Amino acid sequence: MGVVNVTPDSFSDGGRLANIEAALAHALALDAAGADILDIGGESTRPGAEPVNAAEEMARTLPLLTALRPKTLRRLSIDTCKPEVAEAAVRVGADIWNDVSALGAPGAPDLAARLGCEVVLMHMQGEPRTMQTSPHYDDVLAEVCAFLEARAGIALAAGVARERIWLDPGIGFGKTLEHNLALLAGLPALVGLGFPVLLGASRKRFIAAIGPGGEDPGDRLGGSLAAALAGAQAGVAAVRVHDVAQTVQALEVQAAIAAGGGFSPGR
Repeated sequence: MGVVNVTPDSFSDGGRLANIEAALAHALALDAAGADILDIGGESTRPGAEPVNAAEEMARTLPLLTALRPKTLRRLSIDTCKPEVAEAAVRVGADIWNDVSALGAPGAPDLAARLGCEVVLMHMQGEPRTMQTSPHYDDVLAEVCAFLEARAGIALAAGVARERIWLDPGIGFGKTLEHNLALLAGLPALVGLGFPVLLGASRKRFIAAIGPGGEDPGDRLGGSLAAALAGAQAGVAAVRVHDVAQTVQALEVQAAIAAGGGFSPGR
């Protein structure tokens, strides 16, 4: 899943794709680089981010989705917690509703069922403005798994098909470094819940806390690749990344090593 942020204040590339021409070119470049899904976001969810209203979010994302849909066969995802934005996005071609609030808005589970799209349910402790203010868990892995399993149950009860539900542990969303590492180490438990798992660790701040030289998000490629490879080894279904070409290459090499003598070039 390649990241296309059409926001002025995202943590990694805020403002760089603020006009539709730049955003469309970037999305098509990620497509060419091997992204299977293009994730379009119009509201920053970085720590401390201020919310935007639905009208502004739609003004940022819908023109891009409309322009992109006829130009790619890739699946398109709308990254939003607002039901009205998700509904409008699906109408113009989005296939997936990627929701950091895990369909927490009033009426969201019922809407997801009516739309018939895939949904990504993410765990977040608190909300973006305050989520990194002293996050606490007694057992982060158990609590995140229990939350996501419960949210999946709510979606199922509303009529969302089981095969359309994804889970995301929410790396960096109301978690300390220790919490993030515990979740990454515990990914097999989350995969074991029986839903496809999306891992979004690309360029996250925890990488800078571990390795040198990562103060700028663009300098966290090595850590991002390490997290993606760990996720793939644990069985996650997709990784949400900024650096698509490099991640595809790393995953291909990992797969070739795992296949040993059975690898066929160019597959």
